[in-house]
Amino acid sequence: MKIIIIGAGQVGGTLAENLAGEKNEITIIDSDQNILSNLQDRLDIQIVCGIGSHPDILKKAGAQDADMLIAVTNSDESNMMACQVAHSLFRTPTKIARVRSEQYIIYQEQLFQHKEIPVDHLIAPEQLVTAAIKRLIDYPGALQVVEFADGRASLVAVKAYYGGLLVGHALSALKEHMPNVDTRVAAIYRRGRPIRPLGSTVIEADDEVFFIADTKHIRAVMSELQKLEASYKRIMIAGGGLIGAGLAKKLGDKHNVKLIEYDSERANYLSSTLDNVIVFHGDASDASLLSEEGVERVDAFIAVTNDDEANIMSAMLAKRMGAAKAMVLIQRNAYVDLVQGGDIDIAFSPQQATISALLTHIRRGDIVNVHSLRRGAAEAIEAIAHGDEKTSKVVGKQIKDIKLPPGTTIGAVVRADEVLIAHSDTVIAANDHVILFLVDKKFIGAVEKLFQPSALFF
Repeated sequence: MKIIIIGAGQVGGTLAENLAGEKNEITIIDSDQNILSNLQDRLDIQIVCGIGSHPDILKKAGAQDADMLIAVTNSDESNMMACQVAHSLFRTPTKIARVRSEQYIIYQEQLFQHKEIPVDHLIAPEQLVTAAIKRLIDYPGALQVVEFADGRASLVAVKAYYGGLLVGHALSALKEHMPNVDTRVAAIYRRGRPIRPLGSTVIEADDEVFFIADTKHIRAVMSELQKLEASYKRIMIAGGGLIGAGLAKKLGDKHNVKLIEYDSERANYLSSTLDNVIVFHGDASDASLLSEEGVERVDAFIAVTNDDEANIMSAMLAKRMGAAKAMVLIQRNAYVDLVQGGDIDIAFSPQQATISALLTHIRRGDIVNVHSLRRGAAEAIEAIAHGDEKTSKVVGKQIKDIKLPPGTTIGAVVRADEVLIAHSDTVIAANDHVILFLVDKKFIGAVEKLFQPSALFF
């Protein structure tokens, strides 16, 4: 596939890194030659220096025969204009734009049409991050929660703790503990390395366990791996930007939410527009303010300002002052692994949320959902099985007979409204939504081909 990426920042660069090794022809456009040169030194890509919405620059990048254009600069307007030019002059088939402003997102159904602004897929990072944090609030103790098949099935990452019912026992004991709940452990990471989960695999304390189940059974399975945490009631949010305000709005009805915003004008605005949320003007790293507002009684302190260092410092301070959980938004991927697991319980990256959404629209073989896991090291995907026994490599076959790439696991099959946890004798049917876990992303191409029916399929 020939793909043009406009914007070589963290999102554009990470996306290029994800796609360059998958037999794609990648050209990246940016106005900073140094950033482009650094990327080209590391990746097998083409680079073009210039303004990505300019016709001559797009032509130089090969827009006339590109399959897809992805505009992820820091400017919403530049991204939208690039899609418009690519459509009007080059008839680029698929156009994706990152759009952050709430003003555009509110009117997206009216604005982003071929006759108006021709953006085929809109990526709104703040909305994606807000939804991801909300899922972590809904499932206390989870490290990551991703949903498939319109929320019917979920893949959850948890850390196994001493005292968990299954710690020290083989995975086969799951069925004994929960005879009425079907689940599948898709992967286990032990000391940062993946191990293949077998029935005989013994779960150890501190293992990072990825399991998949019907969404309604998630809390029951979590209770087997760790002491089930009480639902969060008191939430403190540092930062009243799009993510902080959006999260407060989502949580205000069912939680006791306090929000701290440094900018007085923004704080006044949020105070007048957010219902059931107490808004404070102040510095979230001010120990006296945190103490006055009872940070020691907070179930979750969530720092989501635009400043990584401010988020890290305020969250560490809150945790040491007694907050039960500390979560932070971190823009720089290099910081995520450094801070998570100490005073900070969970660090989330808007770049990874954006990459997951972008990959959903890029993958072939009718892959309808992609989630980047473990900071991009692994992927969970949802693919639809098409064809019949003659035209498909998976339809009509038992899972044990499907030639899956190394390190790839089928975790579940969603058939209509039913979630079927995958077993070796499970037979894939046409139109099933198949959920797979890939420990090694380099095999994504093989999975895509697996779900592409032959040319005989109509």
